[in-house]
Amino acid sequence: MFDPPDSFFIPLTLSFMTTASESVLRHDGLSYKELVSVFNHCFLASCHCELVSGYREPIYYPAENSIPARVCFREDFASSALHEVAHWCIAGQKRRQLVDFGYWYEPDGRNEMQQKEFEQVEVKPQALEWLFSLAAGIRFQVSVDNLAGEQTDTTSFKQAVYAEALSMINNSLPERAQNFLDALKQQTGSSSDFEKMLSYQDIL
Repeated sequence: MFDPPDSFFIPLTLSFMTTASESVLRHDGLSYKELVSVFNHCFLASCHCELVSGYREPIYYPAENSIPARVCFREDFASSALHEVAHWCIAGQKRRQLVDFGYWYEPDGRNEMQQKEFEQVEVKPQALEWLFSLAAGIRFQVSVDNLAGEQTDTTSFKQAVYAEALSMINNSLPERAQNFLDALKQQTGSSSDFEKMLSYQDIL
């Protein structure tokens, strides 16, 4: 059993060794507009799906006739964009035919049981979001999203997210997730497999 740190943050400046032949990773992180551009370049034509900013709350709408599916994220928040993309990359074909992937969502203010149910659904998306954040140079924080609800011990949830992220690194990602991860790396200009460097040193 590992002992997780108090804070699950990834710094904006990623520290790693590079060779003379390797590109230097951008230190400022991709903007939300760049994330939209990368996603839409990858998936608008191939999957008939686009990433859209400016929503008060995140939501997913399936494609309808000539209107592409829309992965909608909050306002201009890059972290929200990556989180919603992670959900889309994990969702199977049937769920992608449903508004918000057919998930029931209990808003902020959940009791302990409701929070545990929320955390079970969020482990994989947040683990994948973490990898996307590394690739995009964007700060990542494990989110329990329950400020107004019953306060619970989040240690086990953080452990689960970390373990899932490690598992994703050591195994093949879903095709769309891998394509987006590769596109983010290309956009930031790095040829390093720096997602494999996920460790406590990255988040202390």
